[in-house]
Amino acid sequence: MAESRTITMGDGRAVGFVDYGPPDGTPILWCHGGPGSRLEPAQGAAAAAQQGLRLIGIDRPGYGLSTPWPGRSIADSVPDGLAVADSLGIDCFVTVGVSTGGAYALALAAMAPDRVIATVACCALTDMRWAEGKAMMPGPPTEGVWNAPDRDKAMQIVIGTFGEDGSNMFSPDSGAPPLPPADLALFADPVWLMAMMEGAAAMFAFGVQGYTDDRIADGIGWGSFDVSAIRCPVEVLHGGEDTVVPVAHAHHTASIVPGATLHIVDHLAHLSIVSELPESVRRVTEIGKR
Repeated sequence: MAESRTITMGDGRAVGFVDYGPPDGTPILWCHGGPGSRLEPAQGAAAAAQQGLRLIGIDRPGYGLSTPWPGRSIADSVPDGLAVADSLGIDCFVTVGVSTGGAYALALAAMAPDRVIATVACCALTDMRWAEGKAMMPGPPTEGVWNAPDRDKAMQIVIGTFGEDGSNMFSPDSGAPPLPPADLALFADPVWLMAMMEGAAAMFAFGVQGYTDDRIADGIGWGSFDVSAIRCPVEVLHGGEDTVVPVAHAHHTASIVPGATLHIVDHLAHLSIVSELPESVRRVTEIGKR
């Protein structure tokens, strides 16, 4: 397994990451879901390497090896990603963002246009300044957090839903929508399930702080970065059967990102759509070469 590493930012925070190689592959900074961690791309790293893709997973603040950062915005994570790339001697790279991470991948593209050559937003939440899209995300761990009066109350709501260690995340009492067949099938795959379980500890290494801060950051929308500043090719990839993030979010994101292409895979959903990422990266980087 690839070795986890940390770098120290100027403010003293640690940022954890894993470089899954190969060293000569196309570098991809992977912005994980919420909850998630640097270990998220491990599930597809071997297959990606065979296709010449170098996946680099980075812990956002409050996950895995990265120091919590209460009050952080989406844009605040951009310097972390750039610092990881610098530490690896990588100048230009692709960004991939899964679910919550979609906004972080787009923020990198908007704020580092000279370094990001292409971006994929996969099963991603859209800009929550779009009221209709925000209304499509009901429940304690989303709407409940967004409406909480402060961070402490928001954390208590998340703990009540997921448990302090996240152990209730997939329980019937979590309030999560039922998963469609394409996603449920993954839980019968021992390789996928083992990778998921190995990553769970990193997801909740600081309890629910990372997840709570993710929700607070995305609840106010994408005002911390200018999506219209994106210049690289962007593909918005989504599963047509997604019950976690409605496909309408993908349509909205594609409509506000300059020149974005929309790719919906009808029979896949929120978890299973990740299998399409290598092909999605190939498509979007080919556009960038034209």
